[in-house]
Amino acid sequence: MKEPMSIEGYDLLVEEFRFLLEVEKPEVAHEKLVAAAQGDRSENADYHAAKEKLRFIDKRLFYLNAMIQKSQIIDPSQFPHERVRFGSSVKILNLDTDEEEIYTLCGVLESEPENGLISIHSPLAKVMLGKEVSDAFKIKLPLAKKEYEILEIYYKNIFSLKKNIRTKTDFSFH
Repeated sequence: MKEPMSIEGYDLLVEEFRFLLEVEKPEVAHEKLVAAAQGDRSENADYHAAKEKLRFIDKRLFYLNAMIQKSQIIDPSQFPHERVRFGSSVKILNLDTDEEEIYTLCGVLESEPENGLISIHSPLAKVMLGKEVSDAFKIKLPLAKKEYEILEIYYKNIFSLKKNIRTKTDFSFH
């Protein structure tokens, strides 16, 4: 199954993959060699720590590679947003509370639900997909059923809304 994501999300994935493969893994492999040269490996904390880091790096590389292979890059700025789709920002009205909420539909790796960026696979996003302004919809949640109306659909760059963008310091296992 393809995983939709923005070009910025894809670029960040590739950047992390390359950093781990070309910088982090060689550094940790060197740490492991240096620690191994110190003698008895059974009681060598530095050796075991480096070995553990390499395991985490390999797991992360495997995961990132799988996500890169599955990714489907979508540029939401190229599409009209008369209907809710990937990359749409949607202002909805909770018909029970009269409160307005705004959500932007994005890929699973780009989602930050606490900041209104919700995965296209989330129940709320699935219900909104294809809807137009003034469409009403219901969503059944574990503790309640909520009813909403779509007030506005527009495009705003996903990465301009993100608050938690990973950097090289986040990629590192040091």
